[in-house]
Amino acid sequence: MNAFVFPGQGTQFPGMGFELYKKSTLSKKLFETANKILNFRISDFMFEGTAKELSQTKITQLAVFLHSVIATKNLNNFNPKMVAGHSLGEFSALVVSESLSFEDGLLLVYKRALAMQKACDSNPGTMAAIIGISETIVEETCNEIEKEIVVPANYNCPEQIVISGTLEGINIACKLLLKKGAKHVLKLNVNGAFHSPLMEQAKDELAEAISSITFTNPICPIYQNVTAKGEIVSTTIKNNLISQLISPVKWKQSIENMITDGAINFTEIGPGNVLKRLIQKINSSVILTNIK
Repeated sequence: MNAFVFPGQGTQFPGMGFELYKKSTLSKKLFETANKILNFRISDFMFEGTAKELSQTKITQLAVFLHSVIATKNLNNFNPKMVAGHSLGEFSALVVSESLSFEDGLLLVYKRALAMQKACDSNPGTMAAIIGISETIVEETCNEIEKEIVVPANYNCPEQIVISGTLEGINIACKLLLKKGAKHVLKLNVNGAFHSPLMEQAKDELAEAISSITFTNPICPIYQNVTAKGEIVSTTIKNNLISQLISPVKWKQSIENMITDGAINFTEIGPGNVLKRLIQKINSSVILTNIK
């Protein structure tokens, strides 16, 4: 059974999307539609922008979303049996599974990016990848830290968890986890504590936007970050999407559930191959491909 997965923020690169733009009339139409809806030329940032310009949250999220969705729209006979997206990538998955229109998905991604940036400015935080130690120890360590916010944010693959929280909280957690046997801790180059309570302000803003948009039942199950389960009911999908910003991304659990439900072939669509590498670590027996 074929499963399609979509990457999130951090996979952007200068020049992204330009080969897609040249590929077909449909691609050009979708890029120009996006430029018109947003009232600025996101395509110029993607095709000609510097790495620094592309790293702005309000640009990054739009660029990755557009790259993934337009690459999918160019596929012949696209007939997914299940889909999933990592954090931001969940919006790409919702559009390609026809739960959201392209236009509504684009606007939600833009509102999400702006709301997250505002929350970052109001409540500074950061994230760190913890490698080579069990989920249980990471969870227990986060719970031990008092007076600071630190939570598991991304369950990426076995023995790789990203934690999120206040600047001091992450510093404390990293030192404790190294003492407890973590092989490596890597502070991420982000200016916010994504998928943590520090995103509550952004969640409230995004909830208002999501509530005003019509979702439909998707053409196949979408394995959402919040539940790691294949969801097919539009109201459930909507509620889970609202919770996503303050909840951990259960990526490892989602992939495991997809495999249990019959996924054999996984295709990552979008910039980079981060998800392909993570899935390989989760289960090395599945078949993995990339479409960029």
